[in-house]
Parts: sequence; C-alpha cells; structure tokens
Amino acid sequence: MLERPNITRREFMLHGLAAVLVVAAGSAAAPLAGDSENDGRIQPHMAVYAKDFLNSIGACSSITGRGETLAGTINALKYTGIHFIRCGLEDRISLKDMIELHNQTGAKIAYGLLSGGTDVARLLNEARQLASAGALLALEGNNEPNNWGITYQGEAGGRNLSWLPVARLQRDLYKAVKSDSVLRDYPVWSISESGAQTDNVGLQFLTIPKGAGCLMPDGTRYSDFANCHNYITHPSWPGLHDNQTWFSASPGSDCPVDGLYGNHGSTWRNHFAGYSETRLLTLPRVTTETCYPVGGDVTEEIQARLFMNLYLSQFKRGWSHTAIYLLRTRSNETAHERYAIYKIDYTPKQAAHYLHNLTTILEDNVSASSHGQVNYSIPGRSATVHDLLLQKSDGKFELVVWSERFTGGSDNVTIYLDATYATIKVYDPTIGTSPTKTLTDVSRVALTLSDHPVIIEIMPQ
Repeated sequence: MLERPNITRREFMLHGLAAVLVVAAGSAAAPLAGDSENDGRIQPHMAVYAKDFLNSIGACSSITGRGETLAGTINALKYTGIHFIRCGLEDRISLKDMIELHNQTGAKIAYGLLSGGTDVARLLNEARQLASAGALLALEGNNEPNNWGITYQGEAGGRNLSWLPVARLQRDLYKAVKSDSVLRDYPVWSISESGAQTDNVGLQFLTIPKGAGCLMPDGTRYSDFANCHNYITHPSWPGLHDNQTWFSASPGSDCPVDGLYGNHGSTWRNHFAGYSETRLLTLPRVTTETCYPVGGDVTEEIQARLFMNLYLSQFKRGWSHTAIYLLRTRSNETAHERYAIYKIDYTPKQAAHYLHNLTTILEDNVSASSHGQVNYSIPGRSATVHDLLLQKSDGKFELVVWSERFTGGSDNVTIYLDATYATIKVYDPTIGTSPTKTLTDVSRVALTLSDHPVIIEIMPQ
C-alpha cells in the first residue's frame, strides 16, 4: 500500500463533542425568505435506499493474510456492518476463505491485480469462482503503479518509466472481463493513481474519447469506474479542517487532496487533460483507499467521528463504494495500526464502535419497493452542515444530518417538515443504538451539531 506521509501536527482543541438535540412540537413556522439553501423553503427530497448506502461501506483487508485470521475478520465485519472488502492477488487468500467470509457476513469482495500484479488469467479464474458463490463485487486494476511498477509482456512500466505497459495491461484486463460469460456483467474498476502517468497513455479516461491525443488509440476501453485514493488528509493539506471529508470527496478542482480531478480531470503529475469538471460530477467512481491516521491532533475519538462523516460524504457526493485503509493492521506493517479500525489483536478502536452504532441504526437488507420522498428544509445552515435522506424497506425514512466542525464551534439548525408527523425518533451513534429522543406530533426538529452525524427517523404518514 501507499507509504503514508508524515502528517503536519498542530495544537487542536475539539469543542462540542456531543450533539445536543432539542425538538419543538407544533406546526412548522414559515422560514424567513433569504435564508440559505432554497431560500429556506420546504422542498421535496427523494430518498435513497438505506441498503445502497450500507453497501457502499468497505475496508481494505487481507482477510487471512499477513497475520489476519478468518474468524477475526468475520467478527469484525459482523460488528461494524462493513459490507465489502477490497483485496487482491498480492494478499494470497484462499478462495475457500473468501467464500466463507461472504457466507458468514454477506460481505462481497472487490478483487484486483493490486501492487505489481499482472496475472490476468489467475485473477479471472478466481473471480469466476467468487462470482459463482455470489461473493464478487468488482474487479480492480493495478494499485498505485507510481509506487509499484509492473512488468507486462516483458516490458517494465509504471513509476518513472513509460506507463504504456500499465495501460496495455488494464486494456487487456477489461477486454478479458467483458469477453467472459461469467464476469462480463461485473464492473471493472480502474487502476489507482492514474494522475501519476509519466506519459499520456489515457488512463485518466474510462474509455479514451475521439481526438484525445493519447498514446493509446482512441476508443481504448479501460474501466467502468474511476478509482481514487482520496485520503482525507494530504501533505498539501495537512491538519484538521472544517469539512474535512466533504472537501476530500469533491469531484472538482476544489478538492484539496489527491481526488477525482487530479486523477481524471487534469492529471496531478503532468497535467494531461481528462474529463471536464461537468463530466466529473457524474463520472462513475469508487474509492479503494482512504483514511486519517491517529496521531498528533487526531485521537481515536476524532478518527472515529471522521470515519462516519467520511462514508456519508463520499456517498452523498457520488462515490458508489468507499474502502477505508484498513480494517486491521497487518503483521508486516505494524506501524499502520494508526490507520486501522481494529488493533492488531482485534481489539476494536472507537471507530469500530461508532460504525457498529451507525450501521445498526440504519440496518436494512432489502431495498424499498419504490423511492419515497420527504419535504423538508434546513434554512440558514452553514457550509459545514450536510444531509442525506435514506429509506428502509419498511418505509421508514432516516434523515442523516451531520456537521464537520473540527476547528471548534457548533451549528444550530432546525429541520422544518411539511406536515406534523406522529412519531419521530432521534439517534446519536456516538451514544448508542437506542433513540436519544422519541417525539410525537412534531413538524420541526432542532439540533446542535458539532462533528458527527445524528439520525432523524421519520415514520411515513
């Protein structure tokens, strides 16, 4: 995996750790004209299936490799509610273990060539068996060829050499998957760090468009999804910030870390042109590594809050799957424990506990029969406040509202609803899985938010 840079440290005091919840009963007062989003007017919001959000939650793991154990990995996934694992050839995991993991937890596998891997035949053979067991999520190309070069068809590439061998390998992987009767309907995720290309081989594109002027031919098909390692801290953006995960999830040029724009818009190394910012907004994309390690300003408590925000911000901003690096540190990388959700002895860190609470509150294994909507507004909200409306298969709506104030302070917001609802429950995953408030006959919810999500459960009318 990527050798992580040292994080610049500065003094930090976290304020407002607990979300204080206040709810007012009665009819919603009309918000004042001129308030923020939508001038404060109540607007319809279409819900996303809770299952889809839960399916987006992943982690990197060797499952049974590098000191990890099958029992430990199974228990970790069952507790945290993580729904997919990103791993690959370098992890040398037995198919039996991967399939057993899926059978025990329901988690799927994003399986890839990863660091230096070139054995497409082996990858496809093992992926077919995962697919037949219902355990395959996607196939992935090389991991960070800027850090781990490859030799393909006798030619070295990646790092500071030409990237033509990397491009040819990814092209051949895509063609092989789409020609395979078992695998052709599974998505292919691109290599990571396409922004590091030394020469313009076109890996910033899913398919090279006509007239792009790349070294590989127009029409070369590489992947179905862009794949980034948009770690939520970066040497060019060290320390803790408000909107830490929200900015890192941005698909545009305003992203302060190694994000979608720097890999698929204008490549960060040599600025080869890729997609326009308008196209990046809808470009299919995944994150196969992201994190903020414990150290300096970031305690295990702060990391745990960041991780909840991270999964929410990524999903809200269009990333279909997000894998945190990593589930549990490996025996050959003990220094990476500060990145992990679990310690090397499988002791859960605070991040594991908060993820357990979040996924337990939102738990739902079936998609709703149709997308419902709730009409609401959050007038006067600051730029640090975000929301995501989910719906469970039983019809309940889960309105997740979170703020990202990591430099102190809090946000007082009121959610105005278009009707009086008979029952509303409010949850705080930093406290537990039971409601902190159960409310009746209310049409507005007032919250004091700081640095983590709260969940407003609305019973359908």
